[in-house]
Amino acid sequence: MLIKPDPATPQGEAIIDLADLMNGLLADAGEWPGADTVSILEGWLSRFTFAASETFTPQVTGRAWVLRQWDRYGDNVTLWTDEASALAALAREVRASWDDVAGIGDVPCRPPADDQAAADLYYGCFVETKGYVLDAADISRVPRTALDIRLSDADTCAAANRAAVFHAMEGPGDADEGLPCVEIAGVLVFAYLDADREAVRVSVDLETADEQLVRANGTVPVRVDLGNSTVFSDPGIRPAPVETTGWRARLKRLGRRTAPHGGGKL
Repeated sequence: MLIKPDPATPQGEAIIDLADLMNGLLADAGEWPGADTVSILEGWLSRFTFAASETFTPQVTGRAWVLRQWDRYGDNVTLWTDEASALAALAREVRASWDDVAGIGDVPCRPPADDQAAADLYYGCFVETKGYVLDAADISRVPRTALDIRLSDADTCAAANRAAVFHAMEGPGDADEGLPCVEIAGVLVFAYLDADREAVRVSVDLETADEQLVRANGTVPVRVDLGNSTVFSDPGIRPAPVETTGWRARLKRLGRRTAPHGGGKL
């Protein structure tokens, strides 16, 4: 099927212009001389850009604390899940070297119990020769094309499982949006310690579930297991295959988690 350029679009107008230029060359020279043809194509192609114009917003999947320590011998950068852990590791190194600064100026002979205070006192004695910086940094990833998820297809389910994202708790508040959760295909699964109920609490938010998971009646098929017992199962879910129990089941689950390609059978 022949394609007819649309002069109303920039692309169609450019193709028509090229055709006019080539027809003019043919009328003048009786042919398409190579040098003239290359010159025409060079000028015509300069009207186009082939740079990728797609823009994207990186998806923040978590946060890490970046600890950078430096001295005259070099830099050392480590990553930590939270500020307190980074400071604890830093203070442990500081206290191990406290003899180097004890008694200098106002530095006490014994390091303070507070990690931040110990680090500040120690590094305050080495303003020009060593120091540290501790900052929070977002962990991001480039959003991928939306997955074609089918719950009946093991491959698409596995792809969605691999794309799951963990959201750490951001602040001290008890609102749902601040609690730690795993996001998979739009489903949010929260697991946290509930001081009010004095219990480990697990909750599932299906409001943002991927449309491909939503059935015609507007529900999402869900099954909840606690240990080896099923505590909730949607009536529409097909029965699960019989699972091995006891120590064989534990070995089987461990094999699945540690094998390079999902593990084999026991």
